[in-house]
Amino acid sequence: LSPNICSNQMQVLGDVFAVWSPIGNDKINSDNITLILDRLLDGYDNRLRPGSGGAVTEVKTDIFVTSFGPVSDVEMEYTMDMFFRQTWVDERLKFEGPTEILRLNNRMVDKIWIPDTFFRNSKKSISHNMTTPNKLFRIMQNGTVLYTMRLTISAECPMRLMDFPMDGHACPLRFGSYAYTSSEIMFTWKKGSVASVECPKESMSLLQYDLVGQTLSSEIFKSNTGHYSVQVVHFHLQRKIGYYLIQTYIPLIMVVVLSQVSFWINKESVPARTVAGITTVLTMTTLSISARQSLPKLSYATAMDWFIAVCFAFVASALVEFAAVNYFATLQANRLKKRKARQDKLEELVTSSEDGDTVSVSSFASGH
Repeated sequence: LSPNICSNQMQVLGDVFAVWSPIGNDKINSDNITLILDRLLDGYDNRLRPGSGGAVTEVKTDIFVTSFGPVSDVEMEYTMDMFFRQTWVDERLKFEGPTEILRLNNRMVDKIWIPDTFFRNSKKSISHNMTTPNKLFRIMQNGTVLYTMRLTISAECPMRLMDFPMDGHACPLRFGSYAYTSSEIMFTWKKGSVASVECPKESMSLLQYDLVGQTLSSEIFKSNTGHYSVQVVHFHLQRKIGYYLIQTYIPLIMVVVLSQVSFWINKESVPARTVAGITTVLTMTTLSISARQSLPKLSYATAMDWFIAVCFAFVASALVEFAAVNYFATLQANRLKKRKARQDKLEELVTSSEDGDTVSVSSFASGH
């Protein structure tokens, strides 16, 4: 063959290898990762925690809040959507290979040990599964495991409503291990007690509250079955008073002012003053009932209850004042009427007696 033909054939073969070599490398990497996973799972017992029978397993956690709210005063609970992340080291999952991180899907979760974390004060928890389970799972070469889930939590929030609607609350979120005591699993904050919980402003969906911050802490929960490591987040909420100013406070003030107008109406105008007094009392009662509908059935009075009570006292006093004025005015009128009647009778008697004396004098004069 001529040298030109040989060179052309070599160039074609080179182009073919250039095209197929990445595919071959990808296949080799995929095969290597498969071998790594098979080796990691060979003899792996997911029923035992890392370091079982020895050192305490440290589980580092952090939270990214994607949506916070709503908050229910009646149910005393709040709802949040979040990415819940857990990180721990499992020496049995160390590996060496062409990649530093194994990025795996949620099917791998069932094959290895994961913490039995649960939320202690949750009323309802949802793990999202559309379109697939929303879980992220990664294994590093040193055996570090990252496990992330998307959750929606409805948790209880004890509220003291004495200062309602100028009140603020600290809604807790508590989580920890269900079965492992603090001598087996210890939970810690991955980024410290300041940055381990992120709540972007755009994730807030609160109408009646402002989220002013959050505080993080760790505690030990003591029970009959042992001592358990518990992580605690307090979300600090401050109520917005604007809604209650418009719907309750301003109408109450206007009703009180309206009740005082009756003082300028003539006391003789009984129907007008009666209608004004009864109308303001009924309006005040309606406003107080509607203000209570947004609250649970409390056994104590709130700041709004005291304000309503004072306003009701002003309105009721205006009606009582009119009743008192009308009573004493009527009583005085009756007294004056009786006094006038007596005076008229006395005048008649005096007049009749004077007429009798005149007649007697005339008769006496004619007789003589």
